[in-house]
Amino acid sequence: MKIGILSYHFPPEPAFIPGSLAEELAARGHEVRVLTGFPDYPGGHVYPGWRQRWRHQTHSERLTVRRVPRYAKGDGSAKARMASWLSFAGSVALTGRRYLGDVDALYVFQLPAVTFAAAGLLRLLGRVPTVLHVQDVWPEEELAPVDETRQLSGRLGTTLRRIYQEADSIAISAPSMRDLLVSAGAEPDRVRVVLNWTDERIFRPAEPSRAAQRLIRRDDRCVVMHAGTIGVRQGLETAVRAAAALGDRMDLVLVGSGAAERRVRGLAAELRSDNVRFVERRSPLDMPELYAAADYQLVMLRDRPELRGMMPGKLQAALSCASPVVASAGGDTAAVVERARAGLSCPPEDWAALADRFWLAAAIPPPARVEMGRRGRDAYLREMSLRAGVDRIEQLLHEVTSRTARPRR
Repeated sequence: MKIGILSYHFPPEPAFIPGSLAEELAARGHEVRVLTGFPDYPGGHVYPGWRQRWRHQTHSERLTVRRVPRYAKGDGSAKARMASWLSFAGSVALTGRRYLGDVDALYVFQLPAVTFAAAGLLRLLGRVPTVLHVQDVWPEEELAPVDETRQLSGRLGTTLRRIYQEADSIAISAPSMRDLLVSAGAEPDRVRVVLNWTDERIFRPAEPSRAAQRLIRRDDRCVVMHAGTIGVRQGLETAVRAAAALGDRMDLVLVGSGAAERRVRGLAAELRSDNVRFVERRSPLDMPELYAAADYQLVMLRDRPELRGMMPGKLQAALSCASPVVASAGGDTAAVVERARAGLSCPPEDWAALADRFWLAAAIPPPARVEMGRRGRDAYLREMSLRAGVDRIEQLLHEVTSRTARPRR
């Protein structure tokens, strides 16, 4: 098939799902054309050595990547985000028909940032069968935290509903997303579960280096590590309170940074929790060794309806690395951990319950922890791997192209 891919982010940005999907589909013999922007994530500035311009196109065997200009959202404000999303939509509208007009099927890596561009492209391409891969369902208050952008936020919600209704097939990255999308207008029989995979070239079982051991461990006590964003969604204050309650029985190591970092550090200082330590953001290439140096990986999500239908990427990374997991989350995240018997879980935003899980985690003998990690990796390879995910996406692309053509949108 000739397959078009629309994605807001693409490698060299850390966008391994659309990137690895494009490479794998091309390796399977399909002609793949990607339409994306110039790399600027996460800093909001175009990467050094790159210059935004029209007609930027790269080729490899069966894979072509076309990049279009967009506003680089340097300050990360709501206005800047909206400007970036709308400018990307405008660039896609100018190039999409000529570049993707003859594809057999279109795959959209659906984040809020690509919504306006996706809607415009669907109108331009008309009857092209479309698979929408939904990654996130954001509440309106997150999309528009200030008054100036609430009108655009309303337009975004309306546009999302229209896309859900028009897509020939919708892949969801967590089972609980189904109800949210159906309530937003998606037809139930067109919604399929396709779990995300991780970057398997990086995240795989490893041995801890001496440097990783020195960075993560102080002694023989149990170490629970959280790697990634320290943000509002994670609610890491709960983890700090839980760890503080256990004193020297375990260490909590937070690797990364984010909008809530100052508040989380302040709480740790206020509670005088000497067993809570902070490590600055590290390269993804370093993470498997850090995972191996810790005893458990902590996966946290706050208790909010839209987060129950979401699985953070750190879960797949931990399972792929054969690291046992402590999950303070509801919905699909906890269900995956429990079903795979790959760790421990407790309800979100309950520091006493999490302290109990930390205590139990420290009491579990090391050989049993290794067995948890092995079961988690087996579950990853079976249900979440690159091969399993691309198999499902490829099947959906074949299905939508084989259906009777629908009336032009």
